[in-house]
Amino acid sequence: MKIEDLGYDGFFESNRTELGLGDFEVARVVAEHRGGYRVRNADGEYPAKITGKQIWKAASREDYPAVGDWVAILEADKEQRTIKGVLPRKTIIKRNSGDKGRTGEKSETQVIAANIDVAFIVESLGRDYSLNRFERYFAIAKDGRVKPSIILNKIDLILREELDLKLSQIKERFGDVDVIATSAKNHEGLDRLKKYIVAGKTYCFLGSSGVGKSTLINSLLGEEIAKTGDIGSLSGRGTHVTTSREMYFLAAGGIVIDNPGVREVGMTDAVEGIEELFDEIAVLAEKCKYADCTHIQEPGCNVLFELEQGNLDKDKYSNYINLKKESEHYEMGKKEKREKDRQFGKFIKKAKKELNDFEHNDY
Repeated sequence: MKIEDLGYDGFFESNRTELGLGDFEVARVVAEHRGGYRVRNADGEYPAKITGKQIWKAASREDYPAVGDWVAILEADKEQRTIKGVLPRKTIIKRNSGDKGRTGEKSETQVIAANIDVAFIVESLGRDYSLNRFERYFAIAKDGRVKPSIILNKIDLILREELDLKLSQIKERFGDVDVIATSAKNHEGLDRLKKYIVAGKTYCFLGSSGVGKSTLINSLLGEEIAKTGDIGSLSGRGTHVTTSREMYFLAAGGIVIDNPGVREVGMTDAVEGIEELFDEIAVLAEKCKYADCTHIQEPGCNVLFELEQGNLDKDKYSNYINLKKESEHYEMGKKEKREKDRQFGKFIKKAKKELNDFEHNDY
């Protein structure tokens, strides 16, 4: 296998040179587990770790390597590699995990995967199906410059007429987005999914637990490698069988990433992704009376006018407002944190100066 088969191209090579990492080998992060990584290049696959200096310099979890990243590595021994640097990301998918960061503050950004070409948003045709959830995933994908596509899985659970209705709803809401209807149980749609995946490109499977992401990946691989689980009979929720992110390589050359299922996809500062996704509303907003219109209660709001006239889907409008509020709240939290860091930096600088003055004074 050549390194180009893993997704390496001129973008990453030029950045490696600019960062002064040309003397190091490069590898792709293929798995992330607590306390370590696995990386792969043309020579093979190795366990890897980051240096203490990198941990100290990391301001947030975004600064750590993620599955899909290209990294500069150094041979620690025959079996182990040390990650010396992370190359700039071409694309990224991230979410607000709601966890606390190193500073103890909430709303920590979690990188789901990096350098992805297509994000497969997987929903099963049962309790999981939701147009709003599709839209939420679309927003974070588009904000990270990743193309979103839909996989409607477990179509064996419904009648053909109901499936046609779902497909019609998706087309009406999202236009010409690519939709692949599948059933791993009956092997429906799997051939189309295989043809959709191109050699050298990277595809990330996203969705709630139990929607069949790992089962689909196993079908693509032709063997049971990714762990699978069932929907809980009492809760109707999926079980968290996939506990870590991992990259797999298909015989035909495509690259797929399995992810742990998440019930909620928290928004980060995905303003650009939201505006691109809801471009219809963005166009309507150009005719609002006020440039800073929130489209909630202002007089002269063209978005609200079109909503009242029935020219704008109510569910789409409601989801737009919710996602925008969530993203703006996250951004506000980041600004407050930056201001706290700035004030703390000034305090440290002042303290150092006072200590230096004290040490040089004669008493």
